[in-house]
Amino acid sequence: MATSQPGIYALGTTAHTHLEFDLRSGVEPVELVTVLAGLDDQRSTINGCNLVVGVRPRMWQQIAPDACPAGAGDFATIEGPDGVVFPATQHDAWVWIASGARDVNFDAARAVVAALADIAELADDVDGFGYHDSRDLSGFVDGTGNPTLDRAAAVAAVAPGGPGAGASIALVQRWIHDLDSLHALPVAEQEKVFGRTKADDVEFDEADMPVDAHIARVEIDGADGTELEIFRRSIPIGDVRGHGLQFVAFARDHAIPQAMLERMAGITDGVKDRLTDFTTAVTGSYYVVPSVEALRRSGRRPDHAV
Repeated sequence: MATSQPGIYALGTTAHTHLEFDLRSGVEPVELVTVLAGLDDQRSTINGCNLVVGVRPRMWQQIAPDACPAGAGDFATIEGPDGVVFPATQHDAWVWIASGARDVNFDAARAVVAALADIAELADDVDGFGYHDSRDLSGFVDGTGNPTLDRAAAVAAVAPGGPGAGASIALVQRWIHDLDSLHALPVAEQEKVFGRTKADDVEFDEADMPVDAHIARVEIDGADGTELEIFRRSIPIGDVRGHGLQFVAFARDHAIPQAMLERMAGITDGVKDRLTDFTTAVTGSYYVVPSVEALRRSGRRPDHAV
């Protein structure tokens, strides 16, 4: 039995906190995993607080090779032929807290940082917020292509029987928007950037879809002709001085989000995603989000040597 971390699928939360950590010098990776596994009191839906933890793929492969999805790897900088760059800022651990209130997140985040203080240094943190009924700050609906919850686990997690069953590959990126430039365009032109209408979120017909529209770049068919899917849990971030999107996507296979990024950058066919004219990636990491069972058994316990 392999159970995905339940917070992945806990929709409806409007307050989000993302924490990324780097292992302190001289500390063994298994000690980090032990503490992460011990955050069970936070990783629940009690009081509406959900917590998801991820581990650097290279580190998780060393600690629990049998519980690591095939092909999992750290984020490497992606550079497209037209100057698009998605930088790598890979850290060792990621903790995502989501709830319905900022104060709940604040208390939970302080507790997580305190629990990890001797093991790992806080390298990055950012808070996100819901915006106008699941819209990005651009005004367009975010996550339109998500599978329904009854299909989400099949999209987001490794199927039973495979290496890393129940685990997910999480892609975590921060994007900073140039809203002034985007909103200077007529709405009809903004819609061509995304490939769908702004007000009612209707995807363009295939005949009307620009080749460089965002949807055209990230909707990819696999070898069997079925669409390669991810489960998005992104959230707007920032303030009036600087703002954008904390992009978070879960997949059963590292190759799926990687293929989407490479198409966005124009590596695949020389056509870059026009959306990159209006938003810039400033961070990039992959994490293995282990199943609940794999995370608990992989930490150092008195009766379990790694």
